[in-house]
Amino acid sequence: MEQRDEKGPAAAVGEGEPPAGAGTGTSSGTRAETGTEQEPSGTAAPFQPPEGGFGWVVVFAAAWCNGSIFGIHNSFGILYMMLQSDLGEGNKDPALEFKTAWVGSLAMGMIFFCSPIVSIFTDRIGCRTTAATGAAIAFIGLLSSSFTKSLEVRYFTYGILFGCGSSFAFQPSLVILGHYFKRRLGLANGIVAGGSCLISVPLPFFLKIVGEAIGLAHTFQVLSALMLIQIFLSMTYRPILPPSCDSRQDGQDKLGSRSMRQQCWSQTRKYFNLRIFRRKTYRIWAFGIATAVLGYLVPYMNLVKYVEKRFQETKKDWILLVCLGAMSGLGRLIAGRIGDCIPGLKKIYLQVASFMLLGILCMMIPQCQGFEGVIVICLFLGLCDGFFTTIMAPIAFELVGPMQASQAIGYLMGLMAVPMTAGTPIAGYLNDYFGNYDAAFYFAGVPPIIGGLVLSVVPLIHQRMLKKQRLDSGKDKMLSSEAVVNGELLPGCPASEAHM
Repeated sequence: MEQRDEKGPAAAVGEGEPPAGAGTGTSSGTRAETGTEQEPSGTAAPFQPPEGGFGWVVVFAAAWCNGSIFGIHNSFGILYMMLQSDLGEGNKDPALEFKTAWVGSLAMGMIFFCSPIVSIFTDRIGCRTTAATGAAIAFIGLLSSSFTKSLEVRYFTYGILFGCGSSFAFQPSLVILGHYFKRRLGLANGIVAGGSCLISVPLPFFLKIVGEAIGLAHTFQVLSALMLIQIFLSMTYRPILPPSCDSRQDGQDKLGSRSMRQQCWSQTRKYFNLRIFRRKTYRIWAFGIATAVLGYLVPYMNLVKYVEKRFQETKKDWILLVCLGAMSGLGRLIAGRIGDCIPGLKKIYLQVASFMLLGILCMMIPQCQGFEGVIVICLFLGLCDGFFTTIMAPIAFELVGPMQASQAIGYLMGLMAVPMTAGTPIAGYLNDYFGNYDAAFYFAGVPPIIGGLVLSVVPLIHQRMLKKQRLDSGKDKMLSSEAVVNGELLPGCPASEAHM
């Protein structure tokens, strides 16, 4: 999935590594915790990332993380068939496809569900520890999935352990980029997105060949090796922001003068900032996105099985997932450039077009009369996927401002978890009920269209609110503060964190 900008604005939140102590509410005069240094004149010199050097090693590690994690998740269509074959011997359960779909849906859903929690852990214990721990959990989940044939056990090993581990390993891989890049942050994210495709695109073909040769259990063991490598690559997430003893001591002194209840409430408000939900435009945007992704995973999970049943195509079915992955990567690279050329919240219309087209394409799948037609649809589905995920971060910047963009995306992904997890099992139930996948693909096409219609009103409401503010206050300060160029000021950035 989205990866260049899906967590892009969080790229500087990781400056809350243990040495940095982000978000402790220091004054603008003491900025040492954010990596600033006091010059002899008494003015604070902001921390400047190296814009390269060892950062390119971190970019490689992040690209491996993105490619391996989302390559496995997006290739679940292959594993889905292998799971059914593994369970199908002697199993006449009519709801088998519905139950099997929950394995992949739980794993993908946990990535989004855990996102707000991962942000807190990244701030508290740092990118390196969070990512390495997450990769270790994902490794254990995949490896333990190879030692059981129970679907219920794989709900836990693959769905919960691998899904949670993926979330904890993935988010810090983008957060750490803010330590090494600021001016080139967009380039670094683009390289991560493009480089990850070198792993995720050929992985379905690899799984198809390896799965037939060594079976499902050994395939899980091979995939666990990718996470084992990621554990060691996570060690490259070296924080480079200097520590702050004074600011941390000041924060401890302030907490020490409060009661235990006040301290708990202060820490809770610090890490669970719900003020963004006071913004009407954000609430509508988040609701629209959460609605649109209800059927998002249905093509990834069911296309391979569909073409096998409909066209008796078993040798080239892996091409569909390769097309989805390749065009999604291309879409991410293109959408970033296009989004920079579209001013303000008009970027949402690009997301609206992506969702509307995605919904129409899903409903066109049952109308295809040949395997080649499904391939063409997969190419455009992948392009839509890349566009809507990449443009998500710049829209968050416009809606809530750079200071709250990372938390806005974290909460958004948390809201996306439930519909994204439920979509595939619902499609599996429809297949079991009607005996074919036609109803499942028609179902998958409706939520993106509804979500796109909801999103289309956000720019209009935003403009109306800005006009009312100008009339009430007679000032354009709010308008100018929201017109921040994407990447110029990042959440947790040294230039702004001291005011939090």
